[in-house]
Amino acid sequence: MAMTLRLNAEQTERLRETAAREGLSMQAAAIKAVEEYTNRRTAKRDALLEQILSEDAGVLQRLADS
Repeated sequence: MAMTLRLNAEQTERLRETAAREGLSMQAAAIKAVEEYTNRRTAKRDALLEQILSEDAGVLQRLADS
C-alpha cells in the first residue's frame, strides 16, 4: 500500500542523516524505524500480558471455575 509521509524540515534532515550514516535510502530507513517501533511495542504488550496472567493467575482461575 502506498503512503505519503509528511515530515517537517528537522525530521527530514534527521532521517536523511540517519539514512546516509547507515547506507540506506530514506525510505528504507523509515521502514526500518517503523518495523523497530512496532516490534518494540508488540514485545512490550506481550510482556505486560504475561505479567498480568502471572500476577492474576489465581483470580483468572477462580473466574474460570465460576
